Formats: sequence, structure tokens, C-alpha cells
Amino acid sequence: MKQQLKPIPDFKSDEEEAAFWDAHDSSDYIDWSKAEKAVFPNLKLSTESISLRLPSPLLAHIKELANEKDVPYQSLMKVYLSDRVKRELKVTHD
Repeated sequence: MKQQLKPIPDFKSDEEEAAFWDAHDSSDYIDWSKAEKAVFPNLKLSTESISLRLPSPLLAHIKELANEKDVPYQSLMKVYLSDRVKRELKVTHD
């Protein structure tokens, strides 16, 4: 026999809704067997602008590498930072 789903309450704010879902199991309110995979091809991660001072020779080397790889130097820096952070987190979590 199929479970009777509870009605989802109306929420006055996002905070109230977040608190509700933190305390309740969504499977009591939603039939997840009917869920479909959603694809958001144009969704981009939020980014934040920062100011970063680098020694001129280091920036010159980064730009040289980026030029060799035919990518913008700021994109190359993001890749390098991301790779290093993943490595550091793996070491600290192992």
C-alpha cells in the first residue's frame, strides 16, 4: 500500500522553510519515485572578485604558462588553486 504523503506547509520565509526541512524527512512529503533528473547546462557557480598581490616575476611566469597553454592567465590560476586546495584537503582528511 502506498504511503499517504503529508501536505507541504506554506512558509513565510526561506529561513522558515530551511528550518522545516532540516527537521523533517522530505520523503514524508514528496514522492521521490516520480522525480526526474534535472539538468542545468547554463548554471554557473557563484564567483567572487578578489584583489591579490603577486610578485611581478611570479605573475610573469603564470602569464607565460597560460600563453603556452593558450588560456587566460586568470583561468589558469583558478585551475592551479583548485588543484592545490583539493590536494591539501585530501591530505588533511586522510
